[in-house]
Amino acid sequence: MGEVLSQEEIDALLSALSDGQVDAEEIKTTKVQKKVRVYDFKRPNKFSKDQIHSLQNIYENFCRSLTTYLSGHLHSVIEAKVSSIEQITYDEFIRSLPNPTIISLYTMSPLEGTLLMEMSPTMAFSIIDRLLGGQGQGTEKNRDLTEIERTIISHRVQQMINLIGEAWQEVFPAQPEFIVLETNPQFTQIVAPNEMIILVTLEVKVGEMAGMLNMCLPYLVLEPILDKLSTLFLFSTQAKVTSKEQVQAIRKKIEWAKIDLTAILGHSEILVRDLLELAPGDVIPLVQNIKEPLPIYVGSFKKFRGIPGLHGEHLAVQITEIVEEGRDQDG
Repeated sequence: MGEVLSQEEIDALLSALSDGQVDAEEIKTTKVQKKVRVYDFKRPNKFSKDQIHSLQNIYENFCRSLTTYLSGHLHSVIEAKVSSIEQITYDEFIRSLPNPTIISLYTMSPLEGTLLMEMSPTMAFSIIDRLLGGQGQGTEKNRDLTEIERTIISHRVQQMINLIGEAWQEVFPAQPEFIVLETNPQFTQIVAPNEMIILVTLEVKVGEMAGMLNMCLPYLVLEPILDKLSTLFLFSTQAKVTSKEQVQAIRKKIEWAKIDLTAILGHSEILVRDLLELAPGDVIPLVQNIKEPLPIYVGSFKKFRGIPGLHGEHLAVQITEIVEEGRDQDG
């Protein structure tokens, strides 16, 4: 049913018709355009919205684990997020990849079939450069990996695949296993070209460099657990009860987090006048007895006490006491 005009709108329309501002014939011939959603019968959607939402949650968890892992190994700021999830044919996916690129084939027992993870050369060379002591600039021209580079990136890829398995634990007890590293997309025919896949694209920033990580999940591989993906979405919208296994998983991930550990040698109070007159060679007395242990802070909390010394050619602090939780906390 169309909208009912108010008296003011009717008067304004009649006035516009009489003044010639609106043509009556145009009003008669105006057609309402219907919204039509295009559906390609050659590429039927095999994944429901609930299942795609569950995949989004799984790979967002993977992004958090990946960020922690790469930050600890590359000593750099890492950002990872799910950029898109789409259903396409395997042929479309393979044709979109550069040659050469970094392709990892793996399985996830007890599922049958092979899955694929593609890492953009930009991201791969940035990681390699960081691990070899560089600034993570990568390479200007796309090229094949050397044997040393191939070994380095293979080790990192295997760990990433293990993290994928951890992210899937809420759905089923996945046991990922790395198969092989390839660089030519034409040599990775894991399913028929016209088979549908889910393509999960992740955007990963390593320092200033940004690259893509593509997860190719064939429908034939995920078909046995599609009902579990729908169930996962159902439970994800309800209140969650934290289990011991979840606590252990969170604790395991936290163990990779980097924190500041600070030993305070001492402090002193001086006049601003004296501060302005400080010069090289001046001695500042500290309110700290040399026989007393130094306070050691984890973040803003005093957690340990220790004595200063040397470890080889480096300054060090030996922990002599653990401060009880709740005591000596500085705000």
